[in-house]
Parts: sequence; structure tokens; C-alpha cells
Amino acid sequence: MCEDYANNTYPQAPTKVVGVSTYSRVIIEGKLVGHAFGCRWTCKGGTVCWITQLVVDRHHRGKGFATSLLRILRTDHDTIYGVMSSHPAACLAAVKAFDRTIEKVDLDFIAKNANETMSTSPVPYIRDAELCGIIFDGKDTTGIVSGVNTKFFVDHKEPLKALAVVEKKWDWPLGKLPEGYEYLLILPASAS
Repeated sequence: MCEDYANNTYPQAPTKVVGVSTYSRVIIEGKLVGHAFGCRWTCKGGTVCWITQLVVDRHHRGKGFATSLLRILRTDHDTIYGVMSSHPAACLAAVKAFDRTIEKVDLDFIAKNANETMSTSPVPYIRDAELCGIIFDGKDTTGIVSGVNTKFFVDHKEPLKALAVVEKKWDWPLGKLPEGYEYLLILPASAS
């Protein structure tokens, strides 16, 4: 299975990609079991790598595929990584892939960089997402710490179930997830 994974995953993303989408996938025994899309753009003289989609088949979750798919998208030229997701597992995979732990997410970095990073995105749903959470507005009462109001009303049963499991293991820094919202992670490319 590992050999099949390694042989069927796209190679490393090109070393310098700006304004272009990148893709990684994992195929096992001829079946697509996961993929990730990323988009790059310039911001503050650097390169943002934003995860626009991460999907792993439910029968293959918990095996490290999500983290591996995101690591494949990394390049040495990236300066910021970002993701908006309603699923805590996507957030956990992102922090692990980008050399962090969920409990050491720098909320100040997110607060200072979110607006400029997202407003320069070529992707409308990222560029137009409304920043929400206590780190952006001290009077916020939604319960979210770092998030966006995407107005994507999706079923949160599975993400909330996953969040309950996550909160038993870690101190979850991103808060509660209201309907129509997604968590927001923005990470510096170099671990501090």
C-alpha cells in the first residue's frame, strides 16, 4: 500500500508557482482515495500557498494521507500557508504538514496577516470571505476564535463529531463553529 501511494502521488510541486493551482493525489489499487488542491499568489513580496480543497475517502482517514497530500504541495518559496475549513481534521493535517502543532498555532500571526493575505487572493470565495472571531473583533459573540463567514451552509455533523474527539486530545485554539462559518488558519512558512 505505501509503495502504491508513493508511486501514484504527483511529484513535488514546481519550485516557483504564482497565480497557479497545484494538485496532489493518492491512488491505491487504482482507486482515488484522496486529493488536495492549492492556489498560489503573491502577497507582501512573498508567496501564499492556500489549500483550496482537501478530501480523503472516509475509509482511508486517520492514515496520514491528508498530511502527506499537503506536504507534497509545499515549496521552499512559500512564505505563508492558509486554509479555510469546517473540518477540524483538515486543520490538524495542515498544521502538521506545515511543521506545527494545533496547540502552538500563532493566533496573533493570523490576526495580523489574514486581511492582507486573503484580500490579495485570486480566488473569489477566499478574497470575499468575511473575517470573524474574537481575534478580529473583541466583541464577537459567535464563539469562533479564528474563522470566516463563508455563508457555506453545509452539514456540520461530521466536523462537530470530529471536534469533540480533537478537544479530548488537544487544547483546540480555534473555538466553536457556527453554521455558515469555517475555521481559518494562516501559518508562516518558517517555523518559529
